[in-house]
Amino acid sequence: MIHRRLLVVHHSPTSSLRALTDAVVAGASDPALAGIEVVVRPALEARAQDVLAADGYVLGTSANFGYMSGALKHFFDSTFLQVGGSLDPSGAAGESASRTGKRPYGLYVHGRYDLTGATRSVQAIVGALSWRQVAPVLEVLGDLDNASTEAAYELGATVAATLLD
Repeated sequence: MIHRRLLVVHHSPTSSLRALTDAVVAGASDPALAGIEVVVRPALEARAQDVLAADGYVLGTSANFGYMSGALKHFFDSTFLQVGGSLDPSGAAGESASRTGKRPYGLYVHGRYDLTGATRSVQAIVGALSWRQVAPVLEVLGDLDNASTEAAYELGATVAATLLD
């Protein structure tokens, strides 16, 4: 039996984000995906050891003032260098020989207004880590509907399934 670990790092302060996170975890935990261990960490509790021990990632955030949540930013700030990210002399993300490079990831973002900056900010950091996007970003604007939670389920299942290849 294949044993792979999927880390779900999220900031879910609203009922909408909690519903999306629950759907992502349910999809990743689908019984058809035997051999996947799903580890769920709130962004303020996730540590570098969690990242290093995982084979893939799903990230969830709210869009706040055109950016990812402060909690997810804190997660990246506190783990980036420890998991192999690098900075160039100006302090910007440098070319990375990340210890976690090429590992698959997915992303979901929820907000009431523009989601563009939040999505872009996360993708810039995971790009600097050389993670590999394996599913389209799930962007949910406004109220959730069944299609949104179904898409979140599919996101979790898709990222988990890539770990079985």
